[in-house]
Amino acid sequence: MASASRRGQLPLSLSLLLIAPLLLLLAWSFFLPIGKLLLTSVTEPTLSLDNYRRLLVEPLYRQVIFRTLWIALICTISALLLGYPIAALMARPGHLGAKIALVCVMIPLWTSALIRSYAWIMLMQRKGVINSLLLAWDPEAMPWTMLYTNGAVLMAMTHVLLPFMVLPIASALGSISPDLPRAALNLGAGRVRTFFSVTLPLSLPGVFAGCLLVFVMSLGFYVTPALVGGPQTLMIATLIAEQATTLLNWPFAGAISCVLLVMSLGLTIAFKRLLRLDRVVAHD
Repeated sequence: MASASRRGQLPLSLSLLLIAPLLLLLAWSFFLPIGKLLLTSVTEPTLSLDNYRRLLVEPLYRQVIFRTLWIALICTISALLLGYPIAALMARPGHLGAKIALVCVMIPLWTSALIRSYAWIMLMQRKGVINSLLLAWDPEAMPWTMLYTNGAVLMAMTHVLLPFMVLPIASALGSISPDLPRAALNLGAGRVRTFFSVTLPLSLPGVFAGCLLVFVMSLGFYVTPALVGGPQTLMIATLIAEQATTLLNWPFAGAISCVLLVMSLGLTIAFKRLLRLDRVVAHD
């Protein structure tokens, strides 16, 4: 029985041998550079935590951290509010609207974030499409200042990250048996109560996964805030690039990177525990 249960499984030594090239490549290209950068943050110029102390003491850097957190939070909430209805439409099999929604979600996902950021610049710049339409409607109107603001960064980031919210929720909604909402309706529950009592709780794993993806990616987003934002919308990733490439302050860049890494790992662990707790409550 023991040999039959292990049929089709490779020995542990052979499995390790097969994945050894991947592990070596990952260690050489990912873990080694990150480890050296993080080590630099506490060993240069001397063995101390001055770089981390500077990051927490100086108001400018604290402001960058808080701005990054609240922009990531608002971007996640906006993507959830916009993405859930789209995911619900995509979860309806055989529906024409589901196919159209899938195409609308996937095509931007296949497009580079750089191109989508430049598209937002064309829309929101002083002589862009939106201001041109405004002046055509009212020639005496003043052009709106939209570019290089927090609102511009939020809109562009939400647009870029929206597919990462829609797809997990659509997958969770698609796995729900249609008999469950139908049974709730037959038992006298209204559509609103059926949604909040049946559909939404069963789709929470997809919601948690989408929120985690969008929030963590928002924390380290670089291209869109750098192009659409300005000095007033400086975020952590842009600050790291500035310290590493412009000021050549690699130890301080390593300290900021370490803080970003700890924040991302902490949020990932928290979301994982929250999802596990939700499953336990649902099972009970």
